[in-house]
Formats: sequence, C-alpha cells, structure tokens
Amino acid sequence: MAKDEQFEEEEMTVDLELEDGRNITCSVIKILTVDGQDYIVLLPVDDAGEPLEDEVWFYRYRAVEGEEPELGYIDDDEEYDAVADAFDEYLDNCEFDEMDE
Repeated sequence: MAKDEQFEEEEMTVDLELEDGRNITCSVIKILTVDGQDYIVLLPVDDAGEPLEDEVWFYRYRAVEGEEPELGYIDDDEEYDAVADAFDEYLDNCEFDEMDE
C-alpha cells in the first residue's frame, strides 16, 4: 500500500511538543516527496478534531520500519517554498479530481 493510500483510509494524528513546552495534536494531511526528501503536512486540531488554525505545518519526515517517525524543522526558505508549492499542486489536483466526479 502506498503511503498516500494509507492516510486516505484512516485518520492519523501526531502529537507534537512545541518549543514553548505545549503539546498539540495535529492531523496528518499528506506526506509529500520533494527532491527525494519526504515531508509531512500537519494541521493542528483541538480535542474534537476541529482545526485550530487556517494554516498547515510542514516538517521533514523520515520513517524507519519498527521505529517512531522522525520530524525535522525546515530552516531553508527555498526548501520550504518547494514543499509549499508541492502541497499547493496536491490541493489543485484534489480540486480537479472532485470536479471530475
């Protein structure tokens, strides 16, 4: 099963500890691959699963079988922009697919 299919079949969440010590739950929206690197797209949600913000968060993503996935910050503006562009393209394709149905 492809990574994308897995996320479409089940609702997945990730609990993050922020720099200020707060914990926040995020819904996993998508895993993207850009220039050979995987990235995860997260949407912060409340206890009821409702979005807390209008924005998604991007992190580098690395999964090793049998271990917890690793998330990393994206410090480089060009890298961040490339991931944001890839996510915009994904959203555009989703909207196009919905219009076909």
